[in-house]
Amino acid sequence: MAVPKRKTSISRKKMRRSHHRVTSVNILEDKKSGEYKLSHHIDLKSGYYNGKKILDI
Repeated sequence: MAVPKRKTSISRKKMRRSHHRVTSVNILEDKKSGEYKLSHHIDLKSGYYNGKKILDI
């Protein structure tokens, strides 16, 4: 059975877990309606994406 020879240092443990952070969500304010939406997503209330009408609501 594999057993570590030395204790893992705090620094090494934190370096290993450095990518476990929570990423922030990119929320933008819509220019036409003024509501918040995710970037690169269709605004479901108005049906617009990138200034063009995509959905008929």
